[in-house]
Amino acid sequence: MRKRTKAREAALKVLYQIDIGKQPCSEATESILKDEKDSEVKKFSSRLIKETRENIAQIDSIIEKHAFNWELERMAVIDRNVLRLGVYEILYCENIPPRVTLNEAIELAKKYGDNDSGRFVNGILDKIIRFECPQKSGFLNE
Repeated sequence: MRKRTKAREAALKVLYQIDIGKQPCSEATESILKDEKDSEVKKFSSRLIKETRENIAQIDSIIEKHAFNWELERMAVIDRNVLRLGVYEILYCENIPPRVTLNEAIELAKKYGDNDSGRFVNGILDKIIRFECPQKSGFLNE
């Protein structure tokens, strides 16, 4: 598994624990990353977690704006947190092409969500890329 994929997966697990178990971020992060030996995985995962949490209000607002007929609280916890990670990367990680973020998010949703999670995440993130970051949407066609 690639390092950034592994880091995204760890970040998703932490966000899930925070969301479902109301576990403090520091405890959830320590629990998930305690056995990780690769410093690059730890660093990227920690960045994803920290900065997604710091920008959660803006991220959630953007998700709600583009998730027609869906309230954030009624989304599956996995789907909601995959979307949060994806939106964070799209908005704040200039060095990661949106297409990469989209593909990684879809794979996370398929792996940890239900049968429809991949399509659900794809549809919402695609809208967000097209309408919130039109200068980046050209990357989707490459």
